[in-house]
Amino acid sequence: MRATYRLQLGPGQGFAEARALVPYLHGLGVSHLYLSPVLQARPGSTHGYDVADPTRVSRELGGEAALRDLCGAGLEVVLDVVPNHMATGDDTPLWADPARRRRVFDIDPETGRHRRFFDIDDLAGVRVEDPEVFEETHALVLRLVGEGLVEGLRVDHVDGLADPRGYLRRLAGAGARRVWVEKITEGDEELPDWPVEGTTGYDLMNDATGLFVNPAGAQAMVDLHRELSGDPRPFAEVAAAAKLEMARGSLAPDVERLRRLLDEPRMDEAVAALPVYRTYVEPWADRVDPRNRAVIEAAPLPGRVRRALLLEEPRHDDFVTRFQQTTGAVMAKGVEDTAFYRYTALLALCEVGGDPGRPGRAPAEVHAANLRRLARFPRALLATQTHDTKRSPDVRARLAALTGFAGEWCDVVVRWGREHARLRERDDAPTPAEENVIYQTLVGAWPLSGERLRAYMTKAMREAKLTSGWAAPDEAHERAVLGFCDALLADRRFVHELEAVVARAAEDGERWALGQVLLKLASPGVPDVYQGDELWDFSLVDPDNRRPVDWDLRRATLDDIRSGAPPNAQNVKLFLIQRALDLRARRPRAFDGDYLPIEAGGRGFALARGGEVIAATPIRPGGEDDALAVPAELRGRWRNALTGAEVALGAEAPMAALLDGMPVGLLERAGGD
Repeated sequence: MRATYRLQLGPGQGFAEARALVPYLHGLGVSHLYLSPVLQARPGSTHGYDVADPTRVSRELGGEAALRDLCGAGLEVVLDVVPNHMATGDDTPLWADPARRRRVFDIDPETGRHRRFFDIDDLAGVRVEDPEVFEETHALVLRLVGEGLVEGLRVDHVDGLADPRGYLRRLAGAGARRVWVEKITEGDEELPDWPVEGTTGYDLMNDATGLFVNPAGAQAMVDLHRELSGDPRPFAEVAAAAKLEMARGSLAPDVERLRRLLDEPRMDEAVAALPVYRTYVEPWADRVDPRNRAVIEAAPLPGRVRRALLLEEPRHDDFVTRFQQTTGAVMAKGVEDTAFYRYTALLALCEVGGDPGRPGRAPAEVHAANLRRLARFPRALLATQTHDTKRSPDVRARLAALTGFAGEWCDVVVRWGREHARLRERDDAPTPAEENVIYQTLVGAWPLSGERLRAYMTKAMREAKLTSGWAAPDEAHERAVLGFCDALLADRRFVHELEAVVARAAEDGERWALGQVLLKLASPGVPDVYQGDELWDFSLVDPDNRRPVDWDLRRATLDDIRSGAPPNAQNVKLFLIQRALDLRARRPRAFDGDYLPIEAGGRGFALARGGEVIAATPIRPGGEDDALAVPAELRGRWRNALTGAEVALGAEAPMAALLDGMPVGLLERAGGD
């Protein structure tokens, strides 16, 4: 399995359009087409995660015949499945029939309320732990797997399920031999021993970003955030407070249901207390594994809740199950959808699965994570962008580059704040913290139209829930902030200064972006390319990252590269991906083989795969001037897979010799060595 390519299906990009892309994707070098949900969604769906009928393929996308044609077009297929929830309403047959609704959906018999996907009322939780419900909702997908049309499944929101392990075992027993789970691990948390290939890649994504963040520069930006926001709290405290707000706010009905199952007045604090999304205690099997026990014992939980979760107090099976389903929603809504929009220090770190309180990754940390993945889940997906990410990797890389001149950047932000007071319609809009978000967003995603900036800032304000919100938008505040954005973009002096900062950030930002790509392509696992991300992509959070892709440009660029065109500033990312995937095709044993960290000085990162491939990249300015300490088994002659040049590696090798004028280095053993 060489690489996956993620396509977001929807209006204008159905099965026929995806089928037309297969020759291009085959030429790029990917082996698997990775599709967003394909089952019948509710009318007007733009993404497919609101499934209405799991027994039919989406007619809007082209229907089952067109899907079968796509599956037989020359690339293996991985399907995204959504077992946790379905859409409510009359367009969902299983919901429209009251008797079937009670059997299929997770409904509270006392109140009649259904378990929701997070706080979305019109997405109802499914009782997929029931074997009959599993069969009814999975028969079509498993038939496609059984016929060999679909090779693998990506399981959406596995943490919402009552019994994740049981569900995944049932999938495996039904013939799904390759399964990946959308699962976010926190800190040193590890994926449980499930019958899966691994996660969808958020761990690698945050390692890849953090590797290029200068911790000292990031700290200067933290200090600026505290000054501008007036909030001295570290991120962990901001996140904890936001989680508690969600437990007392939009997720309060879920907390009340837990209180009815276990009389504990501090239940809101309990569901916000875990440092991870959830635990995986299995009361039906009397199973509390050591990792879950350690999390529960260390968390500041009320005593009775702790005893129930540790199965020390009997007859609380339903509570334990539902508590674990709820904590993941509290974490997602409190951290991903609230705290990440409040903590404005370095937006590159406010990413799904990330920890803004942990600025940067040392090379040794990234090597250790790669070795762990190789040992347990060598076919885990490796992502740098998904449909759920807050920013594209190119935006994150450019923002990471700000940490290389953070002192100057912070001075500029303060000066801009002072000078642009004249552009405000009212004194408190934007707040200084919101203004910081505007400036970072402009630098990271420039060139950025006024329409895209307004859409992003509207979402950012509502997600932060400080000056506006989804439930009760403050239209006057929003109007003033958006007016400020318009005035900024109309100010020629500001735009001139902005473009100068962008140019400086882009100098290292483009190198860091290519370094992230290299890390994804060379690390243990299966690299995943998000649609359009093979060329420079400065996208923001959805729906911005689901804009139409210029496929004609990408086809033409690939044709030029395969015809011998040299890399340039516009095509270098696609060039790197195509050459690396070609190398993975020619040397599969190397990428299935061992992983050897290579000491590259404090400003570089390097690794070897299977004794046949070396990947190297600077991670700080000047890193190309440092030397690698080459292990004895890697010395000898190597060929640069990007430039064709040969180089002899001795005990020490200059990073520049491996780069050969390129931003990153990718080498393979020369013949005979």
